[in-house]
Amino acid sequence: MPQYRLHKIVMEKIKIILVDDHRIVRDGLKSLLADCNSVEIAGEAENAYDFLKILNHTIPDVVLLDIALPKMSGIELAKIIKTDFPGIKILMLSMYTSEDFIFNSLKAGVLGYLPKNTTKKELTEAIKTVFSGKEYFSKSISDTILKSYMNSAKFGKEIKSDKIKTLTKRENELLFYVVEGLSNSQISEKLSISVRTVETHKTNILKKLGLNNVVDLVKYAIRNNIIEL
Repeated sequence: MPQYRLHKIVMEKIKIILVDDHRIVRDGLKSLLADCNSVEIAGEAENAYDFLKILNHTIPDVVLLDIALPKMSGIELAKIIKTDFPGIKILMLSMYTSEDFIFNSLKAGVLGYLPKNTTKKELTEAIKTVFSGKEYFSKSISDTILKSYMNSAKFGKEIKSDKIKTLTKRENELLFYVVEGLSNSQISEKLSISVRTVETHKTNILKKLGLNNVVDLVKYAIRNNIIEL
């Protein structure tokens, strides 16, 4: 009788490099993520130049980046990463949550943005989300983005589009929650569907409306009166 050898399936961990000029913050993050089976801390740096040296021998999947760094800011470093190492996903973790910092980070190529008072659960969810190539913003960051577009839309020309009519009832429901700043897991609970289904709906919405990301979606929703100002 033939014998079959069972092989244990080992999931590859998401390699992360921490970039923050405060050792206590880096140590705190390492401790926070120590028991996370899907994440591996592949290195740490206290400034942009040390991080770039690490890239000579280790390329991470995700860099957890602070804005306030000595010599070169996190935003400036993000621009270099996106130009020279486009495969690395950038998640900004900063105490600076004003509109200017957020939008300059997005322009630099950051996929996610979290305040430093974030929870372990949200941090791990954000890491997994940006690793998959999708954007992740905490509720407070989404609120700042939304408020900015609301203010600018009041003075901008209103845009009408027939594309919105192509959305299904469920896609319209999901669109409302996305604009409200809810995460994929929160939307899945609201609509009693899986997170994967939420991601599928979100992808379909962006495709139907001809948009690239959630930020564009919020702007579109405001200009087309999907939400009230």
